[in-house]
Amino acid sequence: MKKILLPVLAFMALTACNNDDNVNNQDINYSKLPQEFPFATLATVNGVDVINGGFGSGATAHPTRKGEFYVITDRGPNTAYSNGIKFLIPNFTPTIMHFKINADGNIEVLKYIKLKNPSGQPITGLPNPIGMGSTGEIAYGVDGSVLPTDNYGLDSESIVVAADGTFWVSDEYGPHIVHYSAEGVEIERISPIGVNTGTRKLPAVLAKRRPNRGMEGMCMTPDGKMLVGTMQSTMYVPTKVLATNTTLTRIVTFDLATGQTKQYLYKQDGGASDSVCDITAISNSEFLVIERDGNFGSQGGTKKVYRINLTGASDVTGSDLTAVDGLKINNKTLEQSTWDEINTAGLKPVSKTLAVDLVSKIGYEHDKFEGIVYLGGNKLAIFNDDDFGVVDNGNGTPKAKILPKTGKVDKGTMYVVDIQ
Repeated sequence: MKKILLPVLAFMALTACNNDDNVNNQDINYSKLPQEFPFATLATVNGVDVINGGFGSGATAHPTRKGEFYVITDRGPNTAYSNGIKFLIPNFTPTIMHFKINADGNIEVLKYIKLKNPSGQPITGLPNPIGMGSTGEIAYGVDGSVLPTDNYGLDSESIVVAADGTFWVSDEYGPHIVHYSAEGVEIERISPIGVNTGTRKLPAVLAKRRPNRGMEGMCMTPDGKMLVGTMQSTMYVPTKVLATNTTLTRIVTFDLATGQTKQYLYKQDGGASDSVCDITAISNSEFLVIERDGNFGSQGGTKKVYRINLTGASDVTGSDLTAVDGLKINNKTLEQSTWDEINTAGLKPVSKTLAVDLVSKIGYEHDKFEGIVYLGGNKLAIFNDDDFGVVDNGNGTPKAKILPKTGKVDKGTMYVVDIQ
């Protein structure tokens, strides 16, 4: 009897799931976008409201239910201070928000998921100690006191949800790629060789990312086999002074079954101050990536999305994953080499074409354009990082982050745009 009953129940459950998917995969009403996320105040620091925002550092779509998304915060509200940063809420936990576009076309929050260490305790966004992914930053409290480090701390910048409901998150410390359960509990932490976390590793050279400019974007290929991450800016290889090719950054892939990694070169349009941010997959080889600067769109900022293709690009990993300076050309690192030298060596970067310029297309006014999700049909969902509604007013003192065009506090907003 049990042998007959179990398949019947399984069939009923599958049918229920398929019926739900049919409902959820009807056309979604995006006509009410752009739309801000609903916010409350987290805290008031020096008379300035810190909002329960920050969602938009990275974004991903639900693997089966159309119109549902996940967005993630970074390490928490902070301001620059001395040789590090002030954490305005030191015990803040990087958080995933699950939401949907409901039948009325409005954003409806479904769940908040706080990230946790392997023991199930909430982590913080505080820097890692030396040997565990340290950026060299010192964390300070609002009063200027030095804060402790966190072995499991994360400056989360991107998020992927797998078919089984678990999450992959990349960050700007290690850089780490961390696998979390559906409840946000750490399962595995993948870091560069030489960083003391986990057994599976990324190439050692990735640890030479610039502080606060680590693995800013990450996505999963549609076949579910590979993670694809973008380093935000030119890495300091071999050193900050010698890394002179400020338009060169790297894309890294990680095969989830074998642990094999590959690296590809990406040529930025801008210079050292520009960023390659989130990435989203169109196919197993074609992707969309963000390029942006730090200015507000209404003040001449650059906010663009490019189509790129890994097909035909050179794998520049080299034969020695432990080499801290990576592959070299004529005894020079890639970051020391000019594009002419790289081309002469027969190394090709990924191809790229402009998909959309958000400033000219929709008058995008935010400064931090950091999350994208490809919706199919040449439609793209985009998200901004609002920095919890605060910025630095000098010497670590917070002030409200105001959009210069509207005079309003910057808040996380979802848009949908057509791309080329």
